[in-house]
Formats: sequence, C-alpha cells, structure tokens
Amino acid sequence: MKKTVLTYGIASGLICAVWMAGFIAMGKFQDFENGMIYGYASMIIAFSLIFVAIHQHKKNYGNGHITFKTAFMIGFYITLIASTMYVLTWLYCYFNVIPDFFDNYLAYSLEKMKADKASTVEIEAYAKQMDDFKESYKNPIFNGLITYTEILPVGLLISLISALILRTKSVR
Repeated sequence: MKKTVLTYGIASGLICAVWMAGFIAMGKFQDFENGMIYGYASMIIAFSLIFVAIHQHKKNYGNGHITFKTAFMIGFYITLIASTMYVLTWLYCYFNVIPDFFDNYLAYSLEKMKADKASTVEIEAYAKQMDDFKESYKNPIFNGLITYTEILPVGLLISLISALILRTKSVR
C-alpha cells in the first residue's frame, strides 16, 4: 500500500502544485471571478488518481478484492500527501511570489459589494472583518490550516466515493 500511496499521492500533489504555480506564473491567479473554478478543477483532476490508485491496488495486491477500509485509507493518505504539497506551494507563493494577493482580493470583493449595491455599513463591516482575517493570515500556521480546509474535503469526498464504488462486498 505504501508504494501505491506515495506514487499517486506525489502525482496528485504535483498536479495541484504545478497547476497553481502555473496560474500564478501566467498572472491568471488573480482572476477572482473564475479562480475558484480553476482551483477546484485542478483538485478534482488530481484526486481522480485516487480512483486509479485504489483500482490498481485492488488488481495488483488484492487479487481483485479490497475492503472499504483499505480503499478509503489509500485515498485518505493520497489526500494527505497531495494536500500537503498544495499547502506548501500556496505558502511559498503567498509569502514570496504574490504577497499582495490578499489586498487585491479585498479590493475586488469590496468593488463587487459596491456593484451589488451593498450598504456602506455592510461594506465597512466586511472590510473590518477582512482586515482582522488578513492579520491572522500572516501567520503561516493559520494560513496553512485555512488552505487545508480548501483541499482536504475534496480529497476525502473523492476517497469516500472511490472506496464505495471499488470495495469488494464480502460473500458469506
């Protein structure tokens, strides 16, 4: 299981990390309208390898059989490896390549609120809340934990679905 997890975990992590770094390098990362779509698309593509990994493990090591628990754990460990690579890439990029990301995102959000005719009170409250968040986000540990909340649920969901589909029901 270790070889399967490492191989597919690193491959999934590379897909996420290279996708993110590529978008940052092309200047597309600050496309706030579509950025979430691009980011989650990369996660789904990367985590599709979980299904492949479980299938390969079932075929090569399980003689065509795999329990839900083993299948899910393969997906879980792949998710942890890929998510960690994603988080480390984000931390490097955020603090070294795009340190103005948060300011640009806040400016975009405030303009969008104004365009949506939000009240001045709502806009000021949001700006204050985001300023407080920005201070917390300067802490790499807090930043990393928040970043994990973006990617981990996607990997866990794909792990769960893959384990449910590929598990071998026991015959009694």
